[in-house]
Amino acid sequence: MTDMTPAHAAALAEFAAKVAARPIVSVHSDTQTLHVGASDLPWAEAGDGSALQLLHVDLNQGIWISNTRLPANYKVVKHFHTGQVYGVTHQGRWFYAESPEEVNSPGSYLFEPAGSVHTLTTPADQEGNTIVWFAVHGANINLDDEGNIVSIVDARTALEIYCGYCDALGLDRSKLIVVGA
Repeated sequence: MTDMTPAHAAALAEFAAKVAARPIVSVHSDTQTLHVGASDLPWAEAGDGSALQLLHVDLNQGIWISNTRLPANYKVVKHFHTGQVYGVTHQGRWFYAESPEEVNSPGSYLFEPAGSVHTLTTPADQEGNTIVWFAVHGANINLDDEGNIVSIVDARTALEIYCGYCDALGLDRSKLIVVGA
């Protein structure tokens, strides 16, 4: 402003004083945290012993977060992800058929870079189920034995399948966190 008046200068000085008086980190927020308890959402059973408990979907960022339950001696279809994946094992053991020496067990953390091709497998000698928390960015590109794409599952697809399953069986999914449209 080239024509700064005394009123403008006073208003800017008052504004600067208000900004300087603010805390460095805001201590007030209209945003609430969201909590999902371990049994707040149903498990969507796939009919082959595996199940998925969808916890959170962000459609704006293409992220889906779930617990996955797998029985002993189970193989997930070979796949890769278009984005990064984070996994924390809560129960049981699992590994990738492509790297069987790297066994995930309770407390294990796994990072999958985008494009990593693998076949999630649970050991045949395991007692009980394996339960893993996964945060998936992007899509699962599922492959057949020849490397051809057989299906694609992204955040929206996971949400539609999970909600459709719950709705068909009259299961309460009201605690499912969904961001975006």
